[in-house]
Amino acid sequence: MSAQKRYLDEAPKLVSELLAPSELYLEAGVHIGTYVCTKYMRKFVYRSRPDGPYILDIRKIDERLRIAAKFISSFEPRSVLAVSSRPYGFTPVQKFAEFTGARFVTGRFIPGTITNPYLDIHIDAEVLIASDPRVDEQAIEEASKVGIPVIAIASTDAKLNNVDLVIPGNNKGRKSLALIYWLLARQVLRERGVLQPDANLPVSYETFETKVSTVER
Repeated sequence: MSAQKRYLDEAPKLVSELLAPSELYLEAGVHIGTYVCTKYMRKFVYRSRPDGPYILDIRKIDERLRIAAKFISSFEPRSVLAVSSRPYGFTPVQKFAEFTGARFVTGRFIPGTITNPYLDIHIDAEVLIASDPRVDEQAIEEASKVGIPVIAIASTDAKLNNVDLVIPGNNKGRKSLALIYWLLARQVLRERGVLQPDANLPVSYETFETKVSTVER
């Protein structure tokens, strides 16, 4: 039995108002955690298996995506900064910024980007979205120094120092990051009234996916 089928068979009936069908969450692997679970992430875990990774609760993922989108929508688009030092997050972050008007930084986060206004690359942000608390640590530390709230996509192995709002999810998979950022972008635009409550982005979530060839260059 596949992990997706097992999850659907064992889970209680999922609410019909999920941002995406449960099958889509499972297809993208958004619910797949790591083999380690920190105390900070236990409340987001649906189940654990002795022979496999921790499994995140897609209802809690969905709930946090809604909360994060509502919060992000309260800021001016250009004051939102999304970052990813992990290559699989490059395209998702860029596409999120493209559709929502946010700014983004991919790859190495240069020290002082947020904290040093004299740098040519300085970004005056009011909220930070981090793709992984571990690899985006520099950006998160800088945001905390200047009092910027931090939203972070976090897998089960995450430590959440200086993170204000967690979106639990698989932040190591290409498809998972693509779907998370696609849903987040769509929901931000819905909250702003740019999209109707039941409207979709004009592209599929696969458009947000980093291609393997891009990562390997």
